Amino acid sequence: MRDVLSQIVRWWAAGERFGLATVVDTFHSAPRPPGASMAVFGDEAVGSVSGGCVEGAVYELAQEVVREDRAALRRYGVSDDDAFSVGLTCGGIIDILVEPVSRDTYPELGEIAGSVRRHEPVAVATILSGPGRVGARRVMWADRAAGSLGLPRLDAAVDDDARGMLAQGLTGVRRYGPEGERRLDDLSVFVQSFAPPPRMLVFGAIDFAAAVARVGKFLGYHVVVCDARPVFATAKRFPDADEVVVKWPHDYLSTAHVDERTVICVLTHDPKFDVPLLEVALRTGAGYVGAMGSRRTHEDRLARLREAGLPEEALSRLRSPIGLDLGARTPEETAVSIAAELIQLRWGGSGRALTETRGRIHGMGGRDEHAPDGGAGRAGR
Repeated sequence: MRDVLSQIVRWWAAGERFGLATVVDTFHSAPRPPGASMAVFGDEAVGSVSGGCVEGAVYELAQEVVREDRAALRRYGVSDDDAFSVGLTCGGIIDILVEPVSRDTYPELGEIAGSVRRHEPVAVATILSGPGRVGARRVMWADRAAGSLGLPRLDAAVDDDARGMLAQGLTGVRRYGPEGERRLDDLSVFVQSFAPPPRMLVFGAIDFAAAVARVGKFLGYHVVVCDARPVFATAKRFPDADEVVVKWPHDYLSTAHVDERTVICVLTHDPKFDVPLLEVALRTGAGYVGAMGSRRTHEDRLARLREAGLPEEALSRLRSPIGLDLGARTPEETAVSIAAELIQLRWGGSGRALTETRGRIHGMGGRDEHAPDGGAGRAGR
């Protein structure tokens, strides 16, 4: 919903009534992830739920939902008779919830939009199926909640789970008993997290850092570039960065907010910068710590970090030389290799050419059949 939020809030604020379609679950090679949305008002549609495969059918359903004032859950996949009729030509399956939205049916939308703009974490839980009313909604912030799914015990169980998912930036379906029992699956609830974007901390104000900042912004990170040299660490040299910080890297990182979604890229190429910085970085809970340099530089770093007292477990987290082996040479190519490694670790891909692999193209929940061990990654999630 984030992609269409600005438009639907304008319709909502004007007192209009429209349909909102959201991908709530996917199977196999689905083209859009859970949370992808399309909104329909009259003959206007914004957003996408399938990249074009079933948009026409969803458009018609959204108009019907608005007319009947009743939410609907539909599954779309490959048609048995004609894969190009109303289905996904990629072979995937998607479940889509379509809801009628207005100030009356969704009074919390304005507050949700405000939280998203302020980067304040907020989660929305919606009943998909079961004894409760399809479309019943509850909105949760860190310190409060609005709306109800029908029963206090169910609200309490979903609140706990949704806040845990929000802390990790996760969106997905959770199942409960009629009164919130976690060991039952009578009732399906879709939890959509609107968490602040993950952070990418890029250290070293060099041309490679500018390219990494650019690709990091493209991937949805909040990008910070840090260097101790004010002549190089300028907003003009790093126009794609959200922040440019002039400070000794290890001093900045010692006080920066770091969580399991944070990516740390050390591009300083200087032991007096990168060794103290990596000593701090490898003691944080960052999901990814990578450092640029040759294999000889890497071995020298490891020796210095061992002298500083870092245990082998911490050293094993260091991705160095940084990035995947793509044969990259230019700053832009190197940035792509780093981005490729982040995506691989996030979703558990093998890093091999898709023509050499079998099974699903898109991983499911951090797992991918391409990986020999089906490994799940967490970097930058």
